[in-house]
Amino acid sequence: MNRAQLAGVAAITVTSLLWGTTGTAATFAPDAGPLAIGAAALGIGGLLQALIALPALRAAGPVLRRHAGLVALGALAVAVYPLAFYSSMHLAGVSVGAVVSLASAPLASGLLERVVEARPLSRWWMLAAGLGVLGSTLLCLSTAGGPEEAGLATPAGVLLGLVAGLTYAVYSWAVHRLMSHRAGRAASMGAVFGAGGLLLMPVLVLTGASLVASTPAFLVAGYMALVPMFLGYLLFGFGLSRVPASTATTVTLSEPAVATVLAVVIVGERLTPLGWTGLAVICAVLVLLALAPATAPATSPVPAPVPAPATASAPAPPRGTRNAAPQRHDTENSFPGA
Repeated sequence: MNRAQLAGVAAITVTSLLWGTTGTAATFAPDAGPLAIGAAALGIGGLLQALIALPALRAAGPVLRRHAGLVALGALAVAVYPLAFYSSMHLAGVSVGAVVSLASAPLASGLLERVVEARPLSRWWMLAAGLGVLGSTLLCLSTAGGPEEAGLATPAGVLLGLVAGLTYAVYSWAVHRLMSHRAGRAASMGAVFGAGGLLLMPVLVLTGASLVASTPAFLVAGYMALVPMFLGYLLFGFGLSRVPASTATTVTLSEPAVATVLAVVIVGERLTPLGWTGLAVICAVLVLLALAPATAPATSPVPAPVPAPATASAPAPPRGTRNAAPQRHDTENSFPGA
């Protein structure tokens, strides 16, 4: 990786550390349901993203209007993600919910890039993704049963975790594509997350009374909206402008590791030696991603992606053979379709 890509990986790693605190933070507001927590965290955080991006949104208005379908797709994914994510952790436990959500995201992201953009993924990336899924699976298997895992709660939590992973991959890809269409990092993040935040406002109105019923719940909601969501997604957008979405979602596999450690130390969930092995594997994934390329070199022109409502107006230009360095993801406007 070159310097710009390393900076992107570093920013997304810090983001994942911040995101890893959300499940544990939510346990300090037990009377607030997962829908209220999710709507407050990403709803308010998304609107703040749009607020600070207003100048960029005005400047990028024509580009965003041309790709309104892509903005809408990303916004819908942003709205669904926190509701599924926090519900998954509520039903299956912090460790399992975070692990399933984040472990499934790289697979969905890689599939999007491969099918829609016809981008070949390198063997190194596939190895990193496979190891990440393995490590996360070990974490999931190692989590001891508890009250939250009785009956159908855990299967339902796992299913919602898969939904969260898919929607996370979709909005990461949508933001990345908007950047490739020269919308700019701030405008891309502001448009997708601002619109997603608006979609979450009705949910917050209907469920948010518990967040203002007590000081701890209010502080938890404020922390998650301002730190992991607002600050975290600023760093996430910075990282997405330097690495492809498939790499970004793979780097965030460190989030379930952080969530698991905090769940063990603070919440009281138990972790077996198998789980600690999973943590070590996830650490190895981060090292591998820092040293290896994310995408395979193109050896022949790649056809335009399959038309879809979000991207049909912007077919990718043909790509020719390129050298190993510098790679195509160095800058914000060097992605496919730029």
